[in-house]
Amino acid sequence: MELLGLLIAPIVLFVIFVAPIWLILHYRSKNQVNKGLTEEERGQLNQMAEHVEKMRDRIRTLERILDADAPNWRQHK
Repeated sequence: MELLGLLIAPIVLFVIFVAPIWLILHYRSKNQVNKGLTEEERGQLNQMAEHVEKMRDRIRTLERILDADAPNWRQHK
């Protein structure tokens, strides 16, 4: 019975203070994840997509130049 008496106080403190804070923080973080991208993140993503397109165009241009100057360059790996 003494063991039960020693455990009651920590259990009550946990249920009253720790568990509600834990649940609030848990669901707040889940809510933020479910919201999706922020405007800043969308902007960064769009900017990266533009960089990718520019890089793709540059690579295609370089490949055309290499095809004209050294037609067998693809076979050298």
